[in-house]
Amino acid sequence: MKHLTTLGLIAGLLTAGWLFVSSGLEDVGTAVLAAGWGTLLVVAARAAAVAWAGLGWFAIFPAAGRPSVATCVGLRFVREGINTLLPVATVGGDFIGARLLAKRGVSGGLAGASMFVDLMTQAVTQLLFTVAGLAILVVLVGDGPIARTVAGGLAVAVPAVGAFYLIQRRAGHRLIQGLISRFASGREWRALGAVDVLYDSLRSLYARPSRILGGIAVHFFGWIIGTLEVYVCLHFMGYPVSFGEALVIESLAQAVRGAAFAVPGALGAQEGGLIALCGLFGIPAEVALALSLVKRFADLCVGVPGLIGWHLLDRKDRAEGVEERAATLDRRLQPVLQPATLGPFYSYAPPRSAAHGGRSGEAERGEMRKCA
Repeated sequence: MKHLTTLGLIAGLLTAGWLFVSSGLEDVGTAVLAAGWGTLLVVAARAAAVAWAGLGWFAIFPAAGRPSVATCVGLRFVREGINTLLPVATVGGDFIGARLLAKRGVSGGLAGASMFVDLMTQAVTQLLFTVAGLAILVVLVGDGPIARTVAGGLAVAVPAVGAFYLIQRRAGHRLIQGLISRFASGREWRALGAVDVLYDSLRSLYARPSRILGGIAVHFFGWIIGTLEVYVCLHFMGYPVSFGEALVIESLAQAVRGAAFAVPGALGAQEGGLIALCGLFGIPAEVALALSLVKRFADLCVGVPGLIGWHLLDRKDRAEGVEERAATLDRRLQPVLQPATLGPFYSYAPPRSAAHGGRSGEAERGEMRKCA
């Protein structure tokens, strides 16, 4: 997997480099400069979308054992930073976010289950967002190669999302238990217990459809917020588009990023997808590449603080773990290190037989002499 990621990164860099060179580096730079203050608005829109996604994560928790809104939003920035800036196939940050959540008072089973359900609601809403973008594309431009390609991608994505849901239900429970039973060794029963706890938490979360629907509604609105990035940036660059056109570009560009999940940062794929999508509305390639650069700048501005937050939280957890282990060791050693309690020396009294040993001995010797 590591070698595939490296190959994907190299291929993405080569593709992106070729696109920038062929479109003219000077023209791309001019378009980026034209964005001006619009770049900061794009960063603000990205931060708002990520924070809103944190609210979508919060919405699926039950009232008992629910973390705070600030915790969900903060850890959502951590997840975003890891998934966007590190070569982890866009899901590694979600597992780390669940681990960090479990360190903050949420049970491990509930933290892991919430991560899976949150990924499920995001996948469903991205699918709906892509369908909406495809429908608007057909209305505005008509049927064409891009529309047919997107429709083919949806035909593959729908069963994949359905399979991801089934894995989280009873059938998936049996499948994972079977795999663990087949391949696990000495820790088999402990692993099976962990899987049971995870699926019990998944069952409790899915048992409340209102929370799941609430999470879906929040996440879908978050995708709409992301459309502001394209809308604002192109307006500042001098290529105004309608909100519907911006939604087509954003939704289908996100679909391209999702399809290229194996390539770190979707390098090359995002640039090529934006060139094709912007070309549908008469936007030249250099402007599309400038839009991609502005979006990647937003990746850095939002992702780097998330990585820093991850480092600080992880260091804090390690420090607390060291203190807890030291306290546990101290409690275990305390009885051993207690000094023995000795009575004062002056309280010692010799046995009565020993105290009168001399007198009784002389009497016995006298009797023996008489007998002799």
